[in-house]
Amino acid sequence: MRVSNSFLVLLWKFIKYLFVSPKYFLILFMRLIIIDGLDAAGKDTHAQLIKKRYEKMGERVIIRSHPESDNFYGIQAKKALLGRGMINRLKASLFYALDVLYSIRKYYGRRGYDTLILVRYLMGTAYLPFFLARLAYMVFSHLVPTSDYMFFLDAPPEELMKRIEKREMREMFESFEELVNVRKKALFLARGWNVVDASGSVEETFSCIESILDKLDMR
Repeated sequence: MRVSNSFLVLLWKFIKYLFVSPKYFLILFMRLIIIDGLDAAGKDTHAQLIKKRYEKMGERVIIRSHPESDNFYGIQAKKALLGRGMINRLKASLFYALDVLYSIRKYYGRRGYDTLILVRYLMGTAYLPFFLARLAYMVFSHLVPTSDYMFFLDAPPEELMKRIEKREMREMFESFEELVNVRKKALFLARGWNVVDASGSVEETFSCIESILDKLDMR
């Protein structure tokens, strides 16, 4: 009951924020960049590189990498991701969505900033069963802001597992079987995104991202 009430309250505040708040006009001039992708694809690494790119241009940039640790929803999402079973899977998805809404409400259109980079955004829905993933993505993508700057970092599960095996702690979806399953759903949902091959080096991947950013910034 507490979770559902929290969701409704946050959703109502979010709607008021987008369409009633005077910050709505600031949103129109803020660049929104989405970095999503599979586990170990390099999302945080490339978000930091993108941040440096725009800071060199004199811009002020915010990064929000979900799940965040500065709010109740992000903390609960991270805790559920380290657990096992269907209940933790559903809790992770719900709290993850609330964490994203919290970030948008607090930082999208924030005065004095030019760019907001959101790491792990809509593709959290790909961790749900396929029929729920499609429904959740459709609903969530119409609820939250989107942009032309939406990147999905993709790589073969075999390559991602090599990276994951170097980690000390693993989350529930960091197995070969889960990567294969989630990747199939995520690529289906990512139609219309900028899908980037992240199987190579950081330099190769960022070069591809930067060439897309150059084209988008010229519009």
